[in-house]
Amino acid sequence: MRPIPQQLKDEMSADPYYKKCCLSPSLVCEGKIQFHHNLIFAGRQVNEKFCILPICEFHHHNVEKFKELLTTIMLNRATDEELKRFSKAVDYVKLKNERKKLPN
Repeated sequence: MRPIPQQLKDEMSADPYYKKCCLSPSLVCEGKIQFHHNLIFAGRQVNEKFCILPICEFHHHNVEKFKELLTTIMLNRATDEELKRFSKAVDYVKLKNERKKLPN
């Protein structure tokens, strides 16, 4: 697990988005909120705000079951410019445009 820089952690802790599980509108959540690195690039977890998602302990423990949904949420949180930096083996901008936008 790659540590989140303190400045980014403080920014996320102050953001209301990070107070509840990002899967909670559609699923029942259980446990404390944890930060999940959803994007791996060049073999490392990416420390960018758009790709670190708040999920409850239950969903974090079962993250593989929700991988596609979490990726869709992450893509819709990112700008095309942010995604272009990581679009090497996978064209994340194209993937974002192919997936249905989810409500915030």
